[in-house]
Amino acid sequence: MIDLNSENFIKALSVDCVILGLEKGELEVLLYKRLSSPFKDQWALPGGFVRYNEGIDDASKRILKDFTGVENFYMEQLQAFGEVDRCIDSPYGRAVTIVYKALVQTKKFKIHLGPDSGETKWFNVTKIPDLIYDHNRLVEETLKSLKKKIKYEPIGFELLPAKFTLSQLQKLYEAIWNVKFDKPNFRRKILHMNILIKLDEKKNGVNHKNPTLYKFDKARYNLLIEKGILFEM
Repeated sequence: MIDLNSENFIKALSVDCVILGLEKGELEVLLYKRLSSPFKDQWALPGGFVRYNEGIDDASKRILKDFTGVENFYMEQLQAFGEVDRCIDSPYGRAVTIVYKALVQTKKFKIHLGPDSGETKWFNVTKIPDLIYDHNRLVEETLKSLKKKIKYEPIGFELLPAKFTLSQLQKLYEAIWNVKFDKPNFRRKILHMNILIKLDEKKNGVNHKNPTLYKFDKARYNLLIEKGILFEM
């Protein structure tokens, strides 16, 4: 018979949320400063332990609500991190965490301080401070996954308004990749995918010629995926 109270079993299962947003063409991640020990006054990813009476998806939604006040928000499960020495020196002992990621529009994402949040703030992904445990690595692995996925799948439209310019789309890709793309080449490739709908509208309030607005054709994209057609930038 298995002794579930044995010290041979891992008792700590947590969820950590990597919430990414785009602000002025720069990719940012949402962090919070802890109010209580351990790691008081240090920055961390929104996260917490999974309760016995909830699934990990439900835990991610609860934690997101606790830290931001946002409900019914889509988050994608990334992967589990459970090395033998992970958090072994923490007060809770070794912990396994399930990382979830979300892509949001920062202007529409209203932040609500959680019970353990002294401060919540967006940080440029290239200027993240030292975080608790291995949270810096969790962000890095999330960005690696995003960079890899965006090569063959036009993700990231959640970071843009419903109607956007090609320049805004290019800045999004540049923010994720942290590189500069050749403008004509980028536009040729993205338009060749045939997943954008050109609108009979212009973006106002810019210093140069008002650029044309586009929107993402999700129905066509899903149809192409069903046919097994892949996209590659």
